[in-house]
Amino acid sequence: MPDDIDGFKAVILSGSPMSVRSDQAFHINLDSIRGKKPLLGVCYGAQYLAHFHGGEVGASSTREYGRANLNYVHPDEPFFKGINKGSQVWMSHSDTIKKLPTGGTLLASTNDVENAAYKIEGEKTYAIQFHPEVYHSTDGKLLLQNFLIDIAEVKPDWTPNAFVEETVAHLKEQIGDDKVVLGLSGGVDSSVAAMLLHKAIGNNLYCIFVNNGLLRKNEFSQVLHQYEGMGLNVKGVDASARFMEALAGESDPEKKRKAIGRVFIEVFDDEATSIKDVTYLAQGTIYPDVIESVSATGGPSATIKSHHNVGGLPDFMKLKVVEPLKALFKDEVRRVGASMGMAPELLGRHPFPGPGLAIRILGDITPEKVAILQEVDAVFIENLKKWNLYDKVWQAGAILLPVNSVGVMGDERTYEKCVALRAVESTDGMTADWVNLPYEFLQATSNEIINKVKGVNRVVYDISSKPPATIEWE
Repeated sequence: MPDDIDGFKAVILSGSPMSVRSDQAFHINLDSIRGKKPLLGVCYGAQYLAHFHGGEVGASSTREYGRANLNYVHPDEPFFKGINKGSQVWMSHSDTIKKLPTGGTLLASTNDVENAAYKIEGEKTYAIQFHPEVYHSTDGKLLLQNFLIDIAEVKPDWTPNAFVEETVAHLKEQIGDDKVVLGLSGGVDSSVAAMLLHKAIGNNLYCIFVNNGLLRKNEFSQVLHQYEGMGLNVKGVDASARFMEALAGESDPEKKRKAIGRVFIEVFDDEATSIKDVTYLAQGTIYPDVIESVSATGGPSATIKSHHNVGGLPDFMKLKVVEPLKALFKDEVRRVGASMGMAPELLGRHPFPGPGLAIRILGDITPEKVAILQEVDAVFIENLKKWNLYDKVWQAGAILLPVNSVGVMGDERTYEKCVALRAVESTDGMTADWVNLPYEFLQATSNEIINKVKGVNRVVYDISSKPPATIEWE
């Protein structure tokens, strides 16, 4: 925390994977904040304020993850202005506040969490056990608005246009006349990053789209066609053999991610070397990538999964990194892209993991498994579009499971693969809930997959939320 906080309008104590009851719990001195600046504790932050200031925090009798509803909201409380009993909130914690801190007044409860929100009398100090920043807390944006704008008097002046103007100016100053190589994926993040850089440095941006052999069916050619007419300098590189060789026999999900990240870097290094005087490597890293890749011992969150575009470059690669989107969430990236006039079809494209189908194939990777999953995925995605469901889903994909199951086809016994379909709704990927797809759609899609994709005889649908599950299975 900065020593001088005079320039700050408010302070938010965030969530954490740690327990305030642990010896390793974060400790901060709040003397310069409490009673002097508006303060909001979220989840761990709420427990911290209670545990170290006269309250009590203990282990929950059950894990509390996912949706809950407020069954009590304090009347006439400005912090909860416009938010009523029944509002859905999103929980993600294993400890609970058993006793409020000194001066604490209860503001809200759920069926399972009595002390879901409170304030400290005589201060602009508030605390909530749930997460207002996520899509599935339906009034979370309003709650943050009440705190930041009404209570802390922060001016809401961030706009996509202003971000573009400021970022382009910063990129011009940072990069100057240097050359930049950027790894395009065909997705929203790298495409928006490319357009920002193109505005800043024009033809000094060199975009590389790598076929890692783990893309969706026909995606390599489709993505290259997608970028035609956007003014970008794009080169397609087929490195699928290198990736498949690096993944041969590897089953551990983290090692698969690391191997893919390593080969990506190697490919980019080869391409950058072929371009004279390249100085920077640009990446479409966004904030959720950073959060999920940080270690609890080296930062504020647990390492959920490593991302191939997070963590810096190896010593042998002499390029500097530029990441114009790393402070934004996915929904903000889309708004920035729209403000630059990018096509709605590109901006509405479902997120696709950087490691591709490698983390949707549980276990080791083989060309045969990739081919099976590409066919399954193609049926699923195409049917979502045919049934006008694609734009109602934030992300969808199929997972090839490392198990065979018995089936019967044409009166003969089969022993073939099982695939899981996954479709979620979200805005930023930090939380997600499964989409209640129509039974008729699931029935038709399952039948088509089993009838058309040789090697698959069973289809299941994943109905897990994030948390406690993640969107991807690996």
